[in-house]
Amino acid sequence: MKFINNIAVAAISLLALGSCTDLDETLYDQVGSDNYYNTKMDVIRATFRPFEHAFWSIGSRHVLNELTADQLITPTRDGWWYDGGKWERMHYHTWTVDDFVEAQTEWNGCFQGIMQCNLVIEDLSKFKPEDFGFSESEFNNLKAQCRTLRAWFYLRLLDAFRNVPLVTTYSDKPKTPQVDPKELYAFIESELKDCTTLLVKKTGLGTNATLQGQWTQAAAASLLVRLYLNSEVYIGEDRYSDCEKVAEDILSGVYGDYALADRWDAPFDWNNDNCDEVIFGFPGSKGYSHWHYDGDTYAWTVPAKAANFFDDNKSGVGHNCKYAASPSYDLDGNLYDYELGMPVQNFRKYPGDYRMKCYRNLGNSKREGLFLYGYLEYTDKSTGATKRIGAPELPPYDLYIRDAVGTFHSIDPEKWPSDKTSTLRNGDHNSGWHFVKYPLYGDDDENQLESDFTEIRLAEIVYSLAECKLRANKRNEAAQLLNSVRRRNYPAENYDEVLYSPEGNVRLDENEMLAEWGREFFAESRRRIDLIRFGKFNSGRWWDKTPDTDNHTAIFPLTRTILNANPILNQNDGYGR
Repeated sequence: MKFINNIAVAAISLLALGSCTDLDETLYDQVGSDNYYNTKMDVIRATFRPFEHAFWSIGSRHVLNELTADQLITPTRDGWWYDGGKWERMHYHTWTVDDFVEAQTEWNGCFQGIMQCNLVIEDLSKFKPEDFGFSESEFNNLKAQCRTLRAWFYLRLLDAFRNVPLVTTYSDKPKTPQVDPKELYAFIESELKDCTTLLVKKTGLGTNATLQGQWTQAAAASLLVRLYLNSEVYIGEDRYSDCEKVAEDILSGVYGDYALADRWDAPFDWNNDNCDEVIFGFPGSKGYSHWHYDGDTYAWTVPAKAANFFDDNKSGVGHNCKYAASPSYDLDGNLYDYELGMPVQNFRKYPGDYRMKCYRNLGNSKREGLFLYGYLEYTDKSTGATKRIGAPELPPYDLYIRDAVGTFHSIDPEKWPSDKTSTLRNGDHNSGWHFVKYPLYGDDDENQLESDFTEIRLAEIVYSLAECKLRANKRNEAAQLLNSVRRRNYPAENYDEVLYSPEGNVRLDENEMLAEWGREFFAESRRRIDLIRFGKFNSGRWWDKTPDTDNHTAIFPLTRTILNANPILNQNDGYGR
């Protein structure tokens, strides 16, 4: 498939392989067969085979980390999206070991990827670099690719389940019990520290395209930043000073040359493989792998009939209204007083935010805005008339998308419904602002669906370092770091109102730090862990969500299917067998 070749081409450039290498597509089921390793290209393709699975697996992580948190919701809309109450259980933290399919998918997806990595690591250990014409450093880089990817999978499992088996071989697959979280943490840390010395280093700006889809020194170091930032959550040990050191090294270029983009959407745009803010991304392309444009990620963040608005009927993506922003207003038009959630209001807090523009395609592979709200109008190609996107209902009604959840149907935009019940159960297709993180360009745009998926970007390192500085009472240093990113989101004339002191008039504290994580990384599959780290996931209150009675849902259960498959596994506390 094209995914492997996308990375293989970059790997060839990186390793200076011959220009006459055959790049015809290789089917996945050929990789890993007993007689597969015959050429240099066979080794490269085998190395990157687990990466396609890894890319696919991002969907379950996204669901788990966003729909259990305070910013995104999946309300029932005129009967749509009830699905037996599964989204309510995620929102209310009332999932059980019998019905949590997404947790099952995350567990299976990660371990399938780990075993694929283990197979390649074992296979490559049988060979010498000269067997295929590699230098020792080139061969070590290839082996480190799968070691880092395996660490990425294990970091996800540590984050989601905490207590998991640690399996590092493929040929011997015993039913392994869980290890202590500290043992798994130490394994991840050791692997990543080692791989930062074995992986390639990005040298010079403007060179991302030759490395996209591969782990680099900076990418492995970035995973260390994630591990250290959440160390207190994972193993009860403060590692903020280690997080600070690695983050500072990344920003100073120790692990390669990167730079923040000059606009907020550049890391997500069609040419983000050339964006120096992207530290690691999975290559995507129209007609091939683009799992971030799948239903469990960013295709279903818009109205069901939005194809006419985007003019992307031929894209093959398909749209649906699974995700929306949690509401800011009650059904009398009053602003809620929740400390958490209310993401649209969180953006509104500072004037002039470019992300607050209503999304539209500008032509020539350009867009503006992040959110979809109000009437979504388009020009009918057959008649030239201006029309509005409607609900997928009979009788239909024109959508007027609101920052509220209720049954609005066709009432005037200035009015509020007589039924004041606003819960996850009783929304309609007007309920909750939608959003477009990765652009949905039209059918006539040659770069439709060409965005790669950005897994790690430099802004995450900046924000991680800022949080460490803030926790160490270095408020001004933290503020300056955050401002280095925030400047691109607002017009210069608003800087006094939007930048943190001393460069602006806004005071930075821990609540504002969490809020700013929510703005910059809105819908980027991380909100749950940020809430946990700030002590808000179980004790916090947001729309249609009261505090939990305890904190056992900070980690997910092992489902009944997982336990039945390996009876020696122990259930996480609070769930029962």
